[in-house]
Amino acid sequence: MTAQPPPGPTASGPGAIRVLLADDEAMVRGGVRAILAAAADIEVVAEAGDGREAVELTRRHRPDVALLDIRMPVLDGLGAAAELRRAAPGTAVVMLTTFSEDEYIAGALDSGAAGFLLKSGDPYELMAAVRAAASGASYLSPHVARRVIQRVSGGRLTREKEARERAAALTPREREVLALVGAGLSNAEIAGRLHLVEGTVKAYVSQVLARLELRNRVQAAILAYEAGLVDAGGDGSPAPGQGSR
Repeated sequence: MTAQPPPGPTASGPGAIRVLLADDEAMVRGGVRAILAAAADIEVVAEAGDGREAVELTRRHRPDVALLDIRMPVLDGLGAAAELRRAAPGTAVVMLTTFSEDEYIAGALDSGAAGFLLKSGDPYELMAAVRAAASGASYLSPHVARRVIQRVSGGRLTREKEARERAAALTPREREVLALVGAGLSNAEIAGRLHLVEGTVKAYVSQVLARLELRNRVQAAILAYEAGLVDAGGDGSPAPGQGSR
């Protein structure tokens, strides 16, 4: 097993976001850990040098977020993310990689990852992604977001028609929740917007994902945009006519 890091000087007590960090390069792990140590609300509780170890340590420590490198020995990050979706559904996965090819982006989203970051990105993106994933939201670095948009833009009219038909099968409340997921709101934020308890929102989100056969909130957000459920103004509101009835 990889040696576990001592608690950092800024590690918080109860309530801190607990993070597992997995990368086969010790220097990279050290750099990421140093970035996260600057955030008083984030604590690295375990480190792994390969995907198999990441799965085992996640089962042991039950972190809020697992930061996984895509290319690792024994079991790569995509394989580890798929296992964690089954073994530790309460742990959100954020992929951290130097690669931005479409197959890695698509693989990360298909594996259930809540976020995808490039190691060359801004350190503040790393903190933002961890916080978003821990709150039940999703995060894509700006570069990756552009690639995702480009990827789904082909056959746009057909995809929009299919998305509208799929969304039409939902109840009005489910469509409203889907729209707010598409606007990037966390479960807590959706609960505040709709005057619901957070547990009810979580149940709605799970129900929407199951009914639409989606694996994660990123896929739900894409479908919400394609279906026209998100206000183009970007203020986090459902599109006109999409409120609950």
